[in-house]
Amino acid sequence: MNDYVEWVHEYILKQGYNEPILAGHSLGGAIAQAYALNHPDALKALILVATGAKLRVHPDFLAVMAAGIAEPTKWLKEFAEPIYARVSPELREIVIKKVAEVGATIQLNDFQCCDKFDIMDRVHEIKCPTLIICGSDDNLTPVKYSQYLANKIAGARLVVIDGGTHFVFVEKPDEVNRAIDKFLKSL
Repeated sequence: MNDYVEWVHEYILKQGYNEPILAGHSLGGAIAQAYALNHPDALKALILVATGAKLRVHPDFLAVMAAGIAEPTKWLKEFAEPIYARVSPELREIVIKKVAEVGATIQLNDFQCCDKFDIMDRVHEIKCPTLIICGSDDNLTPVKYSQYLANKIAGARLVVIDGGTHFVFVEKPDEVNRAIDKFLKSL
């Protein structure tokens, strides 16, 4: 996780960005939170989508990904296709193709990073304006994860989008974009 955070930090510095707003989904949200803790004065704001202060991963998911290294077709059928079920068919096809290109090894590493991520005892230290978005039907990062973030990060705003899952941003893009636009205008 720390390697991801420092890569983002170096990228921001190289680009010469000043007070960026970091947005992250799931693992990206974990990275954004860790960034806010490691570099508390560097950010203008955070946008956290379908994430949490702790991201435990069900052992069955990890086992399917580990098995997917040797059996990628089975892994895609048992893992990727079900979790993207509510994404539009055209986009789902593109996303699953990209997931296949990334492969089970990298996916397993990322999910292991998620599984080890736990800042529940530090999340209250995040002080920048924060928008938290989640889908009401998210089984990977349930609404209670987002509620926890909203309760612990002072002044955080929580938007729960009805009918959205872990991929709320592609399932309900208009609602997500409205929430982000409103938040950005408030800064």
